[in-house]
Amino acid sequence: MQTATITLYPRRPARRTRLARLGDWMARHRRAILAVQWVIVVFYLVLVALPAFLPHPHPEARLFSSDFGATSTIDRSICTTGALPAPTEKAAYLACWQDRLVLLAQYLFWGVWWPFVILSIMLMGRVWCGVLCPEGALAEFASRHGRGGAIPKWMRWGGWPVVAFILTTVYGQLVSVYDYPQAALLILGGSTVAAVGIGWMYGKGKRVWCRYLCPVSGVFSLLARIAPVHFRIDRAAWDAHPQRSAAVDCAPLLDVKHMKGAGQCHACGRCSGHRDAVTLTARSPNAEILGTGGDMPRTNEAVLLLFGMLGVAMGAFQWTVSPWFVRGKQAAAEWLVNRDIVWPLADSPAWWLLTRHPEAGDVFSWLDGAAILVWISLYAFVLGGFAWLTVRAAARLAGIDWRRLALGLVPLAGIGLFLGLSMMSATHLRAEGIALGWLTPLRAALLALGLAWSAWLGWQLAKLGAGDTASRLLAGVVWLLPLAMVGASWWLTFFVW
Repeated sequence: MQTATITLYPRRPARRTRLARLGDWMARHRRAILAVQWVIVVFYLVLVALPAFLPHPHPEARLFSSDFGATSTIDRSICTTGALPAPTEKAAYLACWQDRLVLLAQYLFWGVWWPFVILSIMLMGRVWCGVLCPEGALAEFASRHGRGGAIPKWMRWGGWPVVAFILTTVYGQLVSVYDYPQAALLILGGSTVAAVGIGWMYGKGKRVWCRYLCPVSGVFSLLARIAPVHFRIDRAAWDAHPQRSAAVDCAPLLDVKHMKGAGQCHACGRCSGHRDAVTLTARSPNAEILGTGGDMPRTNEAVLLLFGMLGVAMGAFQWTVSPWFVRGKQAAAEWLVNRDIVWPLADSPAWWLLTRHPEAGDVFSWLDGAAILVWISLYAFVLGGFAWLTVRAAARLAGIDWRRLALGLVPLAGIGLFLGLSMMSATHLRAEGIALGWLTPLRAALLALGLAWSAWLGWQLAKLGAGDTASRLLAGVVWLLPLAMVGASWWLTFFVW
């Protein structure tokens, strides 16, 4: 009896999109990505470290303007002429170019770098973390060549991103991190040293610091939830893959097979194409919040969103422009003087404790520091607390987990961070005499976008709840209360004060 033979041909893979091919390229070209990372590491170290050892720029110094002075007496044309300076002018020539270097570093780091890092996370996920972050690259390098110890239990506590974000934000305001390179070196350089130290001590080629202790990791995790691109895991394809394969070298220590959302993924591309199941793909920016594909947010993430990104961060952005802050501090000073309590009016003893830069005419007193702490704390508890109470009330009415409902505020919080950080960009550009007539309508448009987006998300989440129709409608109305309060705060900052 003749038997028929059946030949099994492998299934032809579906045509991969451009995004999928980009992810595959990232997986194949790790050396190119590493080269880019080390270039950024060098640039970052120069940008953070070098200006800290140069004199503070003269008040009249400008980065782009020809009206540039390093001292009040030199000829301002020295820095703008192409000819070499005369021997008697070399000191002044060097001084004004040192001023220009410090200003350039401040503008690039705070005016360009950080605002657009926030924007990049919202648009592309955590590509910054996986491909560009110098601190992450150094931490991973140290981990690959370190002692490789086990990660201690205390480090795995989920509240560290909340604590680290609040402490670095508040301390940065006390030492004026946006204005002085020494403060930037202390905070950012200290964070980098800690990342390298943790990497050397723990993990085996992994980014332990980035996963558990990075001050902005929690913020990035929240913002990445609304990114319109992500690495999608096809569980069915993973399980159906006919061959055993090596484990993915996932630097942030993720269980790739069970990864649901983009929050923890560093988008480094190393797992792209793994078991024909990992694909870089586009999605709706609302998919992870409204759908079931994302991880349920933990309590510490919701606390960071409400009390950190909406409370502490907004207070830090606002105290420098608020007349209420000035009036409150003046009232406190008068109260102290009337009672012969003068020690809080004494100057800061050290720049690393409170801002002390007499060469720039900027010295904080103990009262200044206390006023900043009180202002930011009030914002955290009043604005953050109000948002927490109203979100919980709306969630209870709608019959939905309040942590999931809180995710509806992510677009507004992310746009708020971008607007707040870009205030430094505007300050630098105004100092150069650049007209910014377009800035006010742009800010209004971005704020309106954030409010409308978060309002729509909240309504959609309320509709998914288990409550009856009337309760869900009431929940949607209550949801608008924290949006109104956040919007009013930004309106005061940009359009009133």
